[in-house]
Amino acid sequence: MNLPLVVPTEDWQAALDTLRVREKELTRQLDAVAAARRRLPMTLIDRDYVFEGPDGPARLVDLFEGRRQLVVYTFMWHGADDVCSGCSMFADNIGHLAHLNARDVTVALASHGPLADLMAFRRRMGWAVPWYSSLNNSFNADMGAGDGFALNVFLRDDERIFRTYSTTARGVERLGSNWTFLDLAPYGRQEAWEDSPEGWPQTQPYQWWRLHDEYGTSGAPA
Repeated sequence: MNLPLVVPTEDWQAALDTLRVREKELTRQLDAVAAARRRLPMTLIDRDYVFEGPDGPARLVDLFEGRRQLVVYTFMWHGADDVCSGCSMFADNIGHLAHLNARDVTVALASHGPLADLMAFRRRMGWAVPWYSSLNNSFNADMGAGDGFALNVFLRDDERIFRTYSTTARGVERLGSNWTFLDLAPYGRQEAWEDSPEGWPQTQPYQWWRLHDEYGTSGAPA
């Protein structure tokens, strides 16, 4: 394999220190973007969406669970036999909810599918994040997800609800810790689009993704 240059520890540390300057610059840029995001104007949600949850009908305000901030990930759902591996990977990366709850943030999933199917898959995956069916409302389409996926953020002021932020595609991907760890690993994400040393292992993106209980089965990459 075509390995990068192998050098003494002192030279490796010097190269790492040089890279660290760029990492620090990026961190400051991300902090500035986050500050700008906190100052975005908001838009009022003037539709009373009703979801189906484990305890029955739930309005959008109910999804907050009494907190002031809400993050809703619209989980792509094309049927129990065709579950999105990317959305599942995102849900796998949602950590213990107590940490977010402690900062007045609730996280929930919403999908345009039957609640019974969603709950069955949630049990299979072992997820704790609340999941609601949006099958009988227009939430997915109105929030920019359509038949796909998106992440939306809301702020509650008593009964008034404001949409404060929305992202999809790689904006959602950036939130998953799998990608953060892979970007730190020597081989990176090992996907064909990456700028990696010649001879580094790479496959096409998306094709290696599996549900977390399907790795190692027939057809999965070694």
